[in-house]
Amino acid sequence: MQYIVPIAVVGILLLRASGTIPMDSVGGPMMIALAVLLSALAVGVHEAWTKHRGVLGWIVSIVVSLVGAFLVAPAGGMVVSLLLGPFMGGSTSVAAAGGAVMQIALAAMMVVTLLGSWCALWLVNRLR
Repeated sequence: MQYIVPIAVVGILLLRASGTIPMDSVGGPMMIALAVLLSALAVGVHEAWTKHRGVLGWIVSIVVSLVGAFLVAPAGGMVVSLLLGPFMGGSTSVAAAGGAVMQIALAAMMVVTLLGSWCALWLVNRLR
């Protein structure tokens, strides 16, 4: 987990810097969602691998990781955009503000989403 979060944050920032995330179409949010999906999948696989789970354990770990990530992502996105609101310079959205605000929002959103994925796995492991 300690390596997955920095790699995911650097990865999404590199996607943004390379222009792979378009801001003027539906492709941008889909690319961000794909990056979050792959990162949450990596968290689930890492947990199943390190805990030496069986087949059912792998399935449960991956599903719980993805469900936790996608339950936390909307709430985390709202909190991040509310916290960055004063720095958007009158823009109506983080994507319209662009620049450093968008970079910070992407990094914070990835961290919050992976934290939700990890917390869901932690909760299920407590119940096992």
